[in-house]
Amino acid sequence: MELITPGLGLIFWMTLAFLILVYVLGKFAWKPILQMLKERETTIHEALNSANQAREEMKQLKFSNEQLLQEAKNERDSMLNEARKVRDRLLEEARIKAGEEASRIVEVAKASINNEKMAAMTDLKNQIAENSLTLAKFILKRELSDPGKQEEYVQELLREVNIN
Repeated sequence: MELITPGLGLIFWMTLAFLILVYVLGKFAWKPILQMLKERETTIHEALNSANQAREEMKQLKFSNEQLLQEAKNERDSMLNEARKVRDRLLEEARIKAGEEASRIVEVAKASINNEKMAAMTDLKNQIAENSLTLAKFILKRELSDPGKQEEYVQELLREVNIN
């Protein structure tokens, strides 16, 4: 029954041991424990601040990266537009040059055809003139074989010359 109702001496010695323990702990253990707790609290607080700073920096970097990405997209789009404009301009210039070259070739071909036509006509005229002279020579030989006809032909030519 001593366990249920302890004696007065046991309570005295237990209280004295507890007070000594509290004094020793207060003198030697509480200050270092509280110091370590404060250091730990400061470390945790600094870590949380660092994490918040890192989070803010990440937000800024993300925003900065999004801006850079947008700028890169805009620059890419402008470069593509410029390339399209250059391509269209080059195609138009090539079309114009091809048209001019085709016109020049057609003009050269027309001039060549005209020259060939003129040369053919000149050759044809020359051949006709030669044939006409040959024919006239044969006709005159036959017609002028008689001296009377020759005299009559000379008189007719003199009349034509006087008329003109």
